[in-house]
Amino acid sequence: MRGGIAQWREAGFPIETGSAPSGSNLTASDPTPRGSSRPVRAPRRDLSEIALDLVDRLSAGRLFAIWLALILGCALLYWFAALFGRPVLTGDTTSAGAYVSGFWTAVYFSFVTATSVGYGDVLPVGAGRILAVGEAASGLLIFGLLIAKFVSYRQDLLVRQIHSVTLEERLDRVQTNLHLVVSELLGIGAVCTDGRGPTAQIGLRLESTTLVLAAELRAIHRLLYEPQQGPEDPLLDSILANLFSALSTLREVLNELPPGVARSATLENALKTVATLAQEICADCVPRVYAPDLSVLMDHIQQAARALT
Repeated sequence: MRGGIAQWREAGFPIETGSAPSGSNLTASDPTPRGSSRPVRAPRRDLSEIALDLVDRLSAGRLFAIWLALILGCALLYWFAALFGRPVLTGDTTSAGAYVSGFWTAVYFSFVTATSVGYGDVLPVGAGRILAVGEAASGLLIFGLLIAKFVSYRQDLLVRQIHSVTLEERLDRVQTNLHLVVSELLGIGAVCTDGRGPTAQIGLRLESTTLVLAAELRAIHRLLYEPQQGPEDPLLDSILANLFSALSTLREVLNELPPGVARSATLENALKTVATLAQEICADCVPRVYAPDLSVLMDHIQQAARALT
C-alpha cells in the first residue's frame, strides 16, 4: 500500500512483531548496510588441532632431541633434589645421593622411566613419584610421535616411488599415442592427396584420431600445470615436439580434406578442445619456468593451435 506502515495500521491489518528471519537484511538493528559484506571470522581451532599442527611441523630429529632433553632435564631434577638434601630416588644409597655417581644414577633412572622399562633397582620416593609419572607419560607420548614420524616418512617414500613408476608409464603412454596420432594423420593425409581411398572412412578416422589427440593433450596439460609432478626438461622436450608435429599435421590434413568429407559435430567439438588446450600451453601460462628452447616450442604449439580455429 502507498501509505506505508501507518496506513497499514489504520486499515487494521495484523502486524507481526517477531524478530526478522535469520540472514535478513531488513532488521533495523542490523548495523551492516545492505549489499555490504561482513568480515568472515575464521573458525576457531581447538587445542588438539593446534598441537597436531605443531607436531606435524617438527622433524624426526627435533622430536628425538626433545625426547632426550626431557630425559636429561628430569635427571637433573632428580639429582638437584639430592644436592639440596631432599633425595627423591632410593635403592643404592651410595649412588643415588648428591655425588657424581648419583648423577649417573639419576640419568639411568630417567632413561628407564621414559622408556617404561622399570627394572626396580632404583625407586622414586616422595615428590619424585609425581615427576616419574609425568616423565613416563611424556616420554612415551613423544617416543610414540617419533615412531609415527618414521612410519609416515616410510609411507611417503613408498608413495613417491609408486608415483614415479606411474608417472613414467603415463609419459610412455603419452609419447606412444602421440606417435600413433602423427602416423594416423599422415595416413589420412595420403588418402586425401591420392584420392584413391574411400572418402566415407576419412571422416571417421579423422574423428577418432582427433579424440585421441584431445585426450593426450589433457594429460600434457596436467603435467605442465602440476610442476611438482612434471617430467624433466629433456623428456618434456620430446613430448612437446611430438605434440607440435601432431598439431601441424592435423592442420595440413584439415586443409586437404576432400569436398565430400563433412565435419561431424563430434569432430568439431574435438577440434575445439584441442585448440583450447593447446592455446593454454605457452611459456607465460604454465606456472613452472622452463628452458628457453622449451619456451619457444610452447609458443610454436600455441601458434599451431590458433591455426586450427
